[in-house]
This record gives sequence, structure tokens and C-alpha cells, in this order.
Amino acid sequence: MKTLKIQSKQREEMIEITAQVEQVLRAERELKDGVCVLFTQHTTCGLTINENADPDVKSDLLLFLRKTIPQFYEGFRHFEHNSDAHIKASLVGASLTVPFADGTLLLGRWQGIYLCEFDGARERKVLLKII
Repeated sequence: MKTLKIQSKQREEMIEITAQVEQVLRAERELKDGVCVLFTQHTTCGLTINENADPDVKSDLLLFLRKTIPQFYEGFRHFEHNSDAHIKASLVGASLTVPFADGTLLLGRWQGIYLCEFDGARERKVLLKII
């Protein structure tokens, strides 16, 4: 089990972590094929796979979530004013499973792995298990 530490800089952002995951895979030279399981131990951030070629995709995703689930919404009762972050994290999900072969993630041409921050800025941990 490995732990990636990711530092977010904004309240909401998508941080690509593909390179960090691939670095862990390269360090495990005896493992050629398998799956990489990623899990975040937080309730206000998530993990997703999406396009990593055009940065507008990240902006559009965050804009849609922000407009659909605003931070301050009449009726939210959670005293920390981050109910929106909990909802967004639940919708995005806390884990991913990505196959790899010959030590390379089998992502599509335009795919990248992202930590989705919804309540930053703060340090996040992503657990990584190679099977």
C-alpha cells in the first residue's frame, strides 16, 4: 500500500495525479500486469477519470457542479458550510480501479486520473494498492 499526498490550492479544483500513480507503478518493477486501486480517505473530495488534453473540460465540470450544487443553499444545515462538498464528493466517488499492463496504466488516449477537490485548500491523501 502506497500513499500519495496531494496539496490543493483552491476550494474547488481538479488536480491530475496520473504521473504520480505511474511513478509508483514504475517503482514496482516486478509487477507487470494487474490493477491499481485508488481510494481517498476524505468526505469532501473524490477521484475521477476524465479528459486531460483540454483544460476547459475541468473548468466545465467544476462549473456545472458549482451551479447545480451551490455552497450556500437554503436548507443546508451542516454548520461547516461545506454540505455542497460532501454531496459533490459522493456523486464523484471515493475510489477508482485502473488496469495496467507492462507497468503502464491502460488509460485511453485522452484520459487522466484526477483528485477532485471540493473543500480546499488542504492536503489530501490517496491510498494506492497494486494487485
